Amino acid sequence: MKKTVLLIPVLLLFAACSGNHDYSPKPRGYYRIIFPKKAYQQFNGPYPFTFVYPKYAVIEKDTHIAPQKKDKKLMNMQYLLNMQFPRFNGTLHLSYESITSKKVFDELTEDARTFAFKHTVKATSIDQGIIHNADRKIYGIYYTIEGNAASSIQFYITDSVKNYMRGALYFNSTPQMDSIQPVLKFVKRDVDTMIKTFRWKGK
Repeated sequence: MKKTVLLIPVLLLFAACSGNHDYSPKPRGYYRIIFPKKAYQQFNGPYPFTFVYPKYAVIEKDTHIAPQKKDKKLMNMQYLLNMQFPRFNGTLHLSYESITSKKVFDELTEDARTFAFKHTVKATSIDQGIIHNADRKIYGIYYTIEGNAASSIQFYITDSVKNYMRGALYFNSTPQMDSIQPVLKFVKRDVDTMIKTFRWKGK
């Protein structure tokens, strides 16, 4: 009798384990991100341009350029700045150069296109938008890079005569669009605001 009592729980356990059940993996969870209130300030340093940028960002000179890791043409840029987003672990790299000839202008704009399309391997799509404001002499191309590419936004703006600025947004982590999409959407508004308020000095 005792053997029968002990056998029943074992049989029940075996039946439960051998039943046909469909299991689905739990979706990956991400930390909830609390975004700061949008607030902007003027950037007006000793440079031939000015714009507004968010108060939760920090702009500093790029002084940590390793020649073996950076493009040689980027090394020749006159001004290299980083707009850091510490809360989001992201950086908008900004590089400025004077246009001295049509050849230089053509090389700069082609380089911008080349840099953007270097991400084709990981990108699902790359969309190009025109930047055009004749009143402020602002012209350029805005690249929106979809997918798990290292850079999600790149652009260049120029007056087509004297000034050229290129920007590239990177997040300092393994690119996973599912996780960075809310942050990217938030920071993209700041990049768009920067471009909309961008001015060349002396105009």
